[in-house]
Amino acid sequence: MPSEKTCPCGSGKTYAECCRPLHSGETAASTAEALMRSRYSAFVLQQVDYIVETTVPAQQPLLDKAAIAAWSKETEWLGLEVSDFNPNLGKQHALVEFTAHFREKGETLEHFEISVFVNIDGRWYFLDPTVELPTMKQPCVCGSGKKFKACCGRFL
Repeated sequence: MPSEKTCPCGSGKTYAECCRPLHSGETAASTAEALMRSRYSAFVLQQVDYIVETTVPAQQPLLDKAAIAAWSKETEWLGLEVSDFNPNLGKQHALVEFTAHFREKGETLEHFEISVFVNIDGRWYFLDPTVELPTMKQPCVCGSGKKFKACCGRFL
């Protein structure tokens, strides 16, 4: 995608001034909303490694990269709407509510999600509820040292 084009995340900025610096590793997302938008753009642009790298590190080995790549490639991405952003869900957690519009096998669909993000050492990560999670009494996936139920588990 040429850098001068509008970013797929719907920010209204060009890709060069919006998600490209995040995708290239030049900078990290300053907020959970910025991370969520950059992850959407990564799906549009089939940047599977970025999607994996921005998921909580403990969950990364559990992700099916081939399935992510296939869905990213086979889907026509039509747009993103962010309907809510709560940057203060907890001390290190944030919530982003959004709808991704897409076309798959000729059918126009919407994916509505309320995503939870955790800040680990100053960097935002997506908490993926679709992969195996620890039991409530096990250590949290974010590495906080707390039990899962007292940390990230409260929000999933």
